[in-house]
Amino acid sequence: MDLATIIGIALGFGAVIGGAVLEGVHIGALISPTSALIVLGGSFGATFVAFPLPAIIKAFKDIKIVILPPKVDHETVVKDIIGYATKARRNGLISLEQEAQNARDPFIKKGISLVVDGIDPQKLRETLEADIMAFEDHQKHSVEFYEAAGGYAPTIGIIGAVLGLIHVMANLSDPTKLGAGIAAAFVATIYGLMVANIICLPIGSKLKIRMKEEVLRRVMILEGLIAIQNGENPHFIEQKLKAFVGGDH
Repeated sequence: MDLATIIGIALGFGAVIGGAVLEGVHIGALISPTSALIVLGGSFGATFVAFPLPAIIKAFKDIKIVILPPKVDHETVVKDIIGYATKARRNGLISLEQEAQNARDPFIKKGISLVVDGIDPQKLRETLEADIMAFEDHQKHSVEFYEAAGGYAPTIGIIGAVLGLIHVMANLSDPTKLGAGIAAAFVATIYGLMVANIICLPIGSKLKIRMKEEVLRRVMILEGLIAIQNGENPHFIEQKLKAFVGGDH
């Protein structure tokens, strides 16, 4: 579990609510189901219009990797590639055929299979780079979904505030309720800003980080397999791959 995400959301909401309480605002004044309906429904409704259904479904599924991120261990990647390099140097590239069959990662399986098949190094690079680009483009949809929702939410919050003010202005017969009515109207604006800046935009940023980690892992695999195909020394390959993650990091 990504504790930073949990702590960040709790801290964000806690700071806003705690600050309001310290200013003397009653908690009940911040609770408005109508405002929540307007902001959440309006923001995600607008975002649904902007994206195709498969991208929307994937974006909601990707919430899981924000809270429960897949383990991306770059040191293990280096160790595995060095193992392949040592075996290939000792027994030839054909000896990696069994490794391709045993690999659980589809990207590694495809890469090793192409190496064993004797594909030209340039063609190998082009093929695997195309796979990486396709993954990145596909994953960007989830990032863009939450960034778009974060962009719409504050504006929808303003719409909610305007609707609240319209209601207040239509009921001016009791001036004693005017202040409370105006205050309630602006709750939608607060909701819009909080949804954007504590939930949607941070989720988009976290998904972008997850995507970059996976892209880096695949690039390391790509460079490692090309080095193996070129018959480079395993120690040199190790140093090259460690440079991707900051040397001894």
